[in-house]
Formats: sequence, C-alpha cells, structure tokens
Amino acid sequence: MSFGETLKALSDKERREILELLKKGKMSAGEISSHFDMTNATISYHLSILKKAGLVFEEKEKNFVYYQLNTTVLEEVMLWIKSLKEEDDNGKDQEE
Repeated sequence: MSFGETLKALSDKERREILELLKKGKMSAGEISSHFDMTNATISYHLSILKKAGLVFEEKEKNFVYYQLNTTVLEEVMLWIKSLKEEDDNGKDQEE
C-alpha cells in the first residue's frame, strides 16, 4: 500500500460511497452492489482497488466474501495531512 494508491482509490466518488456504506459494518459484494446502479463486475473492480490501497479487508465466510473498512490506513492519511498543516502553521508563525 502506498499513499499514491490510497489517494487514487479515494479520488473516485463511487469508491468513497462504498467506504461510507462500510462504516456501518461488514457487507458482501452483493449487499454493496444493491446500493448502486452498476454491474457486479464494476463493483468488484472498485473493491479490488480499495483492497489494493489497504482501505478494506476481505473476509471469507462459507460461500460469501465480506468486506469491511480498514480505518488504520485512513488514520495514517489523516496524520500525514495533519502534519502538513502543522508545518504550514509553524511557517506562518515564523513569518509574522
């Protein structure tokens, strides 16, 4: 997982909507696809990108695959963004 893959995954509206759905708990691909007007193949593509970026975990139970949100990666991104803000704030303090 790299920040580039994570940011690419987050750049797509549908993938962000999938993450919003997964905030409520784990879901199967079928449950996820019921919220969208797109093919199962397209949902699988989006889930693949989210998995590659480390934003979701997959868990197999019997004949189903369930997806759940991986908040650890999101926390890392937020910490990185926060560190940029802190550096920016420190630079402003020195300029004044």
